[in-house]
Amino acid sequence: MPRGPRRDVRHDERGSAVVEFVTLAVLLLIPLVYLVLMLGRVQAGAYAVSQAAREAGRAYVTADSGEDAAARARAAADLAFADQRFEGVGRLELACDGTPCLRPDGRVRTTATVRVPLPLVPAFVREVVPLSVPVSADHVSTVDRFRGFP
Repeated sequence: MPRGPRRDVRHDERGSAVVEFVTLAVLLLIPLVYLVLMLGRVQAGAYAVSQAAREAGRAYVTADSGEDAAARARAAADLAFADQRFEGVGRLELACDGTPCLRPDGRVRTTATVRVPLPLVPAFVREVVPLSVPVSADHVSTVDRFRGFP
């Protein structure tokens, strides 16, 4: 015997798909956007060290004298680092295969290195845990064969 009108007990789920989609999209897109930012910065570091090593080598071997060569190479590397916004964090090493460095057919090896900090990481966290990616590049430049001794 029925005791009253039978009620249909259904839960209204209209609109919940939108909420679930937005929640999942945010949870998946935030790490993806961070990954793109991080890879972009690491790629900028790779461009910076490649350009710094190449241009420093060219500036070194085209210098008029050995005294000016190292300063020219460092200035060229600093410009390359600044081009990708790595001012003050890039390092350049120069090595010659003999003495003097600017002799005809002499080879000069330039190594540029930069530590790319991960984006959006606070400074106090960087002091505790090293959160950077080291990137380096080598380039060997040859002094002109018909160059006279300085």
